Amino acid sequence: MKNQLIWQERYNVGVDIIDKEHKKLFGIMNRLFSMNEKESKSQWVCQEGIKYFKDHALKHFTEEEVYMASIHYEGFETHRKLHDKFRQKTLPALERELEQTGYSSSAVSHFLGVCAGWLIGHTLTEDRAITGKTVSKWENLLPEEEQLAMKNTVIKLIYNLFQLDAQIISEHYGGEKFGNGIYYRLSYASEQGQEWEMIFIFEEKLLVNTIGKMICDESNELNTMIVNATRYTARQFADNIRKHFPSSDSFDLKSENLLTYEQFQKVLEQKDLQSSLLFNTGGAGYFAFCFIAPHLLSQKQQDSLQAETAMEEIEKYLNKNEKQKRQKILIVDDSAIILKAITDLLSSDYEISTAQSGFSAIRTLVLDKPDLILLDYEMPVCDGRQVLEMIRSEKEIADTPVIFLTGRSDKESIQKVLSLKPAGYLIKTLKPDEIKKNIDSFFEKKAKK
Repeated sequence: MKNQLIWQERYNVGVDIIDKEHKKLFGIMNRLFSMNEKESKSQWVCQEGIKYFKDHALKHFTEEEVYMASIHYEGFETHRKLHDKFRQKTLPALERELEQTGYSSSAVSHFLGVCAGWLIGHTLTEDRAITGKTVSKWENLLPEEEQLAMKNTVIKLIYNLFQLDAQIISEHYGGEKFGNGIYYRLSYASEQGQEWEMIFIFEEKLLVNTIGKMICDESNELNTMIVNATRYTARQFADNIRKHFPSSDSFDLKSENLLTYEQFQKVLEQKDLQSSLLFNTGGAGYFAFCFIAPHLLSQKQQDSLQAETAMEEIEKYLNKNEKQKRQKILIVDDSAIILKAITDLLSSDYEISTAQSGFSAIRTLVLDKPDLILLDYEMPVCDGRQVLEMIRSEKEIADTPVIFLTGRSDKESIQKVLSLKPAGYLIKTLKPDEIKKNIDSFFEKKAKK
């Protein structure tokens, strides 16, 4: 099965009635995913399965609201509004699409994708905030009509500018990294001293495949010309979005900045988002948009791009980013101790991400493709062999090199590993400097090819 939701410890809120229902909803979603992959499925089966999910979701919302009211949760009204939006707008819209298409496979996939994304995002943010495990990031959102206008405007602009049909992945984008990206910020101010800003996040391949081709750039990589074109494309986005705010005429552009991913994360840590959207563009690349309220601005601004120095600053930005780019390694191991040890060993020279199960590694693989995977051969539930089979069955990530990590050094165990034809294998008991030497050697050989 290609799509499955894997329950993780971090999804636990700490309230038994809520956690049990979350697990049940995850299970129902997984059955729907399996059902949609079967060619022999009937419309009636799909209808009944989706109705079953909807009934449980609505029942869960009611129970959760009763619990929040019983403990006098201060974020209750905001939380209930998010429930209302999903049950009164999102679900009915998805159901209309299903009915209009006769429960086509694409409509069912759309339904499942939206529901899965909402369920995961809501569980990790709003639901965990009930017990103080996180702080709600969505207490100061724009009014509903402005959110809708903004989302529709962005989708329309993406089509008009790039001829791409954008699909909303998340209406609560929290700054998750998706590959190498350009982080471009526009800050505005009024004569009264009020400020607000927009941040545009473009995946590099989206820019190369759209703006790069539009200006007949044949380099197939990000350069000064593409970034400059992106700046002014983003300004057109911003100008169209500002039209939906009555007071926009009183705000003038104060500064524009190119941020690193780390700077972008710091902005999100210090400020609430009034709108935060993540889009996919039909496989061409990801795009995200963040809107931040002016009165929450507190972080010191980065050096503003001036017309007379823009070219020089962009060159510096690209050079800096190029120097910061390091080979990316994903380490997959069910042992937190092993993950930390190898991360500490390699993080000074490589960009490291980790996963404690094969299933949780797949999302990282798709969103932020690593240059190498260090994969534990012996894991519970889904072992290294099964993970490698999943990787090789997905076209987008099939050619990602995999080096197995194994705790066994006997001949029979090594032969089992090698029969899968990985890029190599490493014995976990090797000395740290030997492991590091092997990784370095792998990339050196790869560079020479």
